Amino acid sequence: MPPMRRLLPWRLATTAVLAAVALAAWTQAHPDDTEAAALAQCRERIAPSAPAIDFDCLRRVYRLPSDQWPVPHVSEGVAWQELAPLPKATPEPAGNPGTPEKIALGRKLFGDPRLSRSGQIACATCHEPELGWSDGRRVSFGHDRQAGRRNAISVAMSAYAQPLFWDGRAASLEEQALHPIQDSREMAFTARQLERRLNRSDDYPAEFAQVFDSKRIDARQVAQALAAYQRSLVPRSNRLDRFLEGNRDLLNDQQLWGLHLFRTHARCMNCHSGPALTDNGFHNLGLHFYGRRRQDLGRYEVTGDPADSGRFRTPSLRGVSRTAPYMHNGLFAHLRGVMNMYNAGMPRPRPTAEQVNDPLYPQPDPLVERLDLHRTELEALTEFMETL
Repeated sequence: MPPMRRLLPWRLATTAVLAAVALAAWTQAHPDDTEAAALAQCRERIAPSAPAIDFDCLRRVYRLPSDQWPVPHVSEGVAWQELAPLPKATPEPAGNPGTPEKIALGRKLFGDPRLSRSGQIACATCHEPELGWSDGRRVSFGHDRQAGRRNAISVAMSAYAQPLFWDGRAASLEEQALHPIQDSREMAFTARQLERRLNRSDDYPAEFAQVFDSKRIDARQVAQALAAYQRSLVPRSNRLDRFLEGNRDLLNDQQLWGLHLFRTHARCMNCHSGPALTDNGFHNLGLHFYGRRRQDLGRYEVTGDPADSGRFRTPSLRGVSRTAPYMHNGLFAHLRGVMNMYNAGMPRPRPTAEQVNDPLYPQPDPLVERLDLHRTELEALTEFMETL
């Protein structure tokens, strides 16, 4: 065998040039194949959960239509929906269309303390627009300054909630509207007392007659006006919606990473997906305090089903950065604290010896798992949440 000859430097250079020319020619002839290969490589680079990420690849992947984004990390059997802008039209029942006059009447009722027994508490007392339609308290207070058991859930996305309240005790907004008015801890009134007061007022009879074309105000009309107003509160055209509509530069690198984590390693889309960012389901996060002073069994108190013990409704995450404190009991003051607890897999209290065979002892939700995300990932996830 003849000895191998060493290629001279000029021959090496020539070979490299010829290879580059050939690659360029192939790339020009097969642009789709080249782009597909580059995207495949980018998908691999953003797949692992790590302290850092390739932001160029991340942005390249999320410039694609949403049906080509990485598949969400959800548990088997979960019926998730892709993130999407809110529909332009808010859903409303055929029997209670939200006319401008009805919405205006509902707005007045929502802020009017005459709907309470004391004449001092309005719906807006616990649902302030400056606080994301919540009240900023761990739990709300009501008649005679009585403290409630639960945090005031924001009503901004109530048009997309069904059923309503943390425990789901109201099937519709029309049904929900009268609950706080008649609750002894909240506004402490009755439907009959409310009707009497409004019918004797100087202003409401004419305003109700204009909207409902009736001579007498009844509680059903009050509920319809309040429900129509609450449906008008749906937030419109925020940064996430505009991003999802195609303006892919609206999220910075950290926020985009947070979106990616939300959909993948943080497993948020198990319960928070679709345009409304909620599954409207009920889940036990280990915050039931069973057998202790703060015990709250949530959905079980409505259904009587032991399987519902300790479960609470999934709220929408839209506007979440403005509605602290968080959870049904207002236990977490900051979003980052919520992220930390989910990262740890949430509390998993164990029954005492006396509770081992107790059928009401709340069982851990299988969708909640320890995540072990890095600090930088939690920061990105929190920053994304603040865009919602």
